[in-house]
Amino acid sequence: MLELIKKEFVLRKDLIYLNHAGVSPWPLRTARTVQQFAEENMLQGSLRYPEWVKVEMNLRDQARQLLNAPSKDDIALLKNTSEALSAVAYGLDWKAGDNIVSSNQEFPSNRIVWESLSEKGVEFREADLNSTASPEDALFSLVDDRTKLLTISSVQFSTGFKMDLGRIGEFCRQRGVLFCVDAIQSLGAVQFDVQKIRADFVMADGHKWMLGPEGLAVFYCHPDARNKLRLNQFGWHMVEATGDFDRKDWSVAKTARRFECGSPNMLGIHALSASLSLLLEFGMDYIGNEVLKRSEYLFDKIKSMADIELITRTGQDRYAGIVTFRSNRTDNSALYQYLMQNKVMCAPRCGGIRLSPHFYTPYEHLDQVIDMAAKFSD
Repeated sequence: MLELIKKEFVLRKDLIYLNHAGVSPWPLRTARTVQQFAEENMLQGSLRYPEWVKVEMNLRDQARQLLNAPSKDDIALLKNTSEALSAVAYGLDWKAGDNIVSSNQEFPSNRIVWESLSEKGVEFREADLNSTASPEDALFSLVDDRTKLLTISSVQFSTGFKMDLGRIGEFCRQRGVLFCVDAIQSLGAVQFDVQKIRADFVMADGHKWMLGPEGLAVFYCHPDARNKLRLNQFGWHMVEATGDFDRKDWSVAKTARRFECGSPNMLGIHALSASLSLLLEFGMDYIGNEVLKRSEYLFDKIKSMADIELITRTGQDRYAGIVTFRSNRTDNSALYQYLMQNKVMCAPRCGGIRLSPHFYTPYEHLDQVIDMAAKFSD
């Protein structure tokens, strides 16, 4: 394992990379795949296009494995999380007076699209996740007989709080509420199971924990829910008889490919497939354990430091790869700038600093960044 990590992750020696919840660096195999694909295009164009399609099909199956989806037919490849959320928001049949339940800690992608439905008379309700001992109960308290959908991030982008998706999924199923999960802070970091949580829709960009490029996202859609979504984009790629360009009649693809209106992002597909091959080679059991170990290591380091406060909750099964803290003795904006100037890739969140190490991150990098934060606060 260690040899493979050394081979695949060749970051600059002066860089401490703790921003996988933002944009991740690529493994070596991904960079080489992109280089090879570019050279192939330069030398021979689309001569091997049938082979490219095989990579596309393989990526769907890799995503299926990562999600534990029943079939690769349940997987669409879209541009980003926002596009997938929009496919749901503008695919459902809304009536004035319907409502959507979410939280007050969502990334804008999982808020703006739902708020935009207000012109249709749809209410967007935000639960305060800190209002009760159980954030799930805070969500449930806003659900009524006009709630059509509950949408939540699997892990909150600022605090790193991990939701009990299994409990939420069961609640939604019992009440006939559609369940949508923004899984961008889970997929590639920890185990994920769409069947266990009984999700209708799950989406995630590839450029965070999946170690892939921007511009390509995985969209899981349960077959029953798939048929509830009206299509708003049309083109050659979303029809059942794709590739039969002389055919005048057409029907919508039976699979999740129906959400892909036009030409696929073949460059991104090759890159993300390479990245997922690495994750699957290590196995998500191993990767998830290593990610959680690094979170726990940071918890202990931060708790041992005077005047540094941990924001991320440390309760069992309530965290993933994000660890957020703040200094109580200094300006945290200045601390963020100081860390970035010293080549620590991190992010300002919740009035503090968000760290997000991946499974390969050296522990000495975790020591260094916390020591730097403590010294800056002195």
